[in-house]
Amino acid sequence: MTADTLARARRIVVKTGSALIAEAGAPRAEWLANLAADIASLRQRGKDVILVASGAVALGRAALGAPYQARLEQKQAAAAIGQPRLMAALADALTPHSLACGQALLTPGDTENRRRWLNARATLETLLEAGVIPVINENDTVATEELRYGDNDRLAARVAQMMAADVLILLSDIDGLYTADPRGHPDARHIPFLEALTPEHDAMATGSNAAAGVGSGGMVTKLAAARIAHAAGCSTLITLGNRPHPLGAIEAGERATLIAAKTTPANARAAWLEGHLTPEGEITVDDGAAKALAGGASLLAVGVRAVTGPFERGAAVAIRDASGRTIAKGVTAYSSADIQRIAGRRTEEAEALLGYRGRPAIIHRDDMVRL
Repeated sequence: MTADTLARARRIVVKTGSALIAEAGAPRAEWLANLAADIASLRQRGKDVILVASGAVALGRAALGAPYQARLEQKQAAAAIGQPRLMAALADALTPHSLACGQALLTPGDTENRRRWLNARATLETLLEAGVIPVINENDTVATEELRYGDNDRLAARVAQMMAADVLILLSDIDGLYTADPRGHPDARHIPFLEALTPEHDAMATGSNAAAGVGSGGMVTKLAAARIAHAAGCSTLITLGNRPHPLGAIEAGERATLIAAKTTPANARAAWLEGHLTPEGEITVDDGAAKALAGGASLLAVGVRAVTGPFERGAAVAIRDASGRTIAKGVTAYSSADIQRIAGRRTEEAEALLGYRGRPAIIHRDDMVRL
């Protein structure tokens, strides 16, 4: 079942923790080479792969001479040293497969503020279109304890949600969820498949992996991440990362816990757009645009006839036809002022009118729900 889930996936987010990336302050080159080979195999089959990688603090801590229980500013300084080392190690692992990687450092606002969400998603989509492997980490050098994800499991889930991933793979120090921690309870049973998470499952999970000495997550955070992904129509696989070819092991049917989504990312996104967005403005379109939207197209400037605002880029807006009927809702890539400047104009005219090159569509079809 886990192998089939991975085989059907079009877009995959893989999260790997510090204990897998680094050992004694140095990259685990052999393990990274095996992971890179797995990623290359998935890419060759036409799948998008996004890597969320911890390890910057672990790689930089030794150079800084900071203890494991370091102050925030020491961790931030360690991240500043370790992040280039992390990217260099990943680039070295991917280069033999003719793959490049690109760095994206995120903070919570990048996945929760709609305007920054659009920017982050557009950047990651551009990297994927270019065949580049996005490598994502929390922006530890500027994040504060009060404003941070706190662990890369949740960050990976937010990225999976933002990028409409089909599968989130959480590489762990254990091969899935058990009825109790098997390291302390030999009679604990492995749970291979779930369709929903309950408080009972939370009780089965224990605290963070203190034995590893580098990570901040544990089964508790992995279940929290799985909930985020599940709501976004993304299935989650929790499996053992510390083995050769950890992604290939999933495809070979090695033990894992699959938390299966009940819907698709597209359907989950449509439900969110329909039920949770309160319009901040309105866009009226002509008959041609209304027909195109009904057929699944994006909204282009040429089809816009009027704008009611004001609203900023990233706002939720209602789309109305010429009769005033609301036919869709969506998240706009332009402010109301800029839409007014380019309304009725062709896409290639927008840059001269606005003074900058914006998105091709006023509202992309992936950010829209038809009513």
